[in-house]
Amino acid sequence: MADVPEGARGSSTEVLDYQLVTVAELAELVATPAPAPAGGSVAAVAATLAAALATMTARLSTEHWKTAAAAAAQAQALRARLEPLAEEDAAAYVRALEQMRPVAGASADADEVRPDRDASIAAALTEAAAVSLRIAEAAADVAELAAEVVRAGNPAVAADAITAVLLARASAEAAAYIVDVNLRVSPEDDLSQRAKRAVEAAGAASHRALAAGR
Repeated sequence: MADVPEGARGSSTEVLDYQLVTVAELAELVATPAPAPAGGSVAAVAATLAAALATMTARLSTEHWKTAAAAAAQAQALRARLEPLAEEDAAAYVRALEQMRPVAGASADADEVRPDRDASIAAALTEAAAVSLRIAEAAADVAELAAEVVRAGNPAVAADAITAVLLARASAEAAAYIVDVNLRVSPEDDLSQRAKRAVEAAGAASHRALAAGR
């Protein structure tokens, strides 16, 4: 079992720097009975690794695909976009939990507390959902890009590119689910609709990749 380095472990009111830890240490942090890191952070990390796989496979496709170098650069940009989101998701989730804590000295139904408290909770949950949406949309972009690597890139690395697609799709689906859980939104809500479109795009990319890889 990995030890977590000093300064990396957080609490319900502390945010971690997940880029300071190894894979084993991150897994131990996820397994710890603390509020964060949780599902959204894990989805962000998985999508980041999918972007790294897309970069690798594009770089190994330069002799097979005219625009492979550009695809690799795009994958790197997606990786950079995703890397901070694990920490941002955890921070937003912790802030939401803090808002949902009972107010000291006030009853649950206190008229003077509830309106402001409900608004603060809603705002914090919306902020958390917005981070999850960014994860879902970036993951969908990774899935679409990796599917192009499968279609046009080096056949020798097609299995790795397909892995990137499937990993990114799972990340998009997980993050989109968290959007809806955080907001308990109606199907017509804008954030929910955007998350749904991300899932659909990632799903379509995976179908294309699997068909091309056969």
